[in-house]
Amino acid sequence: MACPFFMPTRKSEDAMWIHPSRLPLGAGWEGDCTAPGAAGTIPAGGQLAGCNLGYANDCPRLPKERKWDAVRFAVTSEHESRVCLAYVCERDHLPSEHGRLEYSVVQSRWLSFHPDVRIQKMAECFLESWFAKSRRGADAETVTEEAAGITETVHERN
Repeated sequence: MACPFFMPTRKSEDAMWIHPSRLPLGAGWEGDCTAPGAAGTIPAGGQLAGCNLGYANDCPRLPKERKWDAVRFAVTSEHESRVCLAYVCERDHLPSEHGRLEYSVVQSRWLSFHPDVRIQKMAECFLESWFAKSRRGADAETVTEEAAGITETVHERN
């Protein structure tokens, strides 16, 4: 469950994560805070734990009034041609919004988007990590191309 105000930008190479593949986005990520009044702030060190894990109640940038505390993702179905993700946005440890996002592997593009660009970006990061883990036996170039397709789709959309 990542913080809903976290905008991941790149995988973290920091060794602070004992089991990074178990993190909500499938890896530790670095990025920017998009909380009101803190946009563009780059969380450092221990602050990244709250960004990557959500429920960062001790974060001074976390707004008191907010729709969500954390976001989680899961792959619900996988086919050669597409991958479906479920997302759940939580508030006070309860679901407050949920839905489904779909990615076409064949077309290297999203077939459905979340209206909040931050949640969409987290979905893309989650899927990139998932591709890397689930396709370990696949050739590394294919996994890299799929991940690049995910990233390019975001830039085309924005």
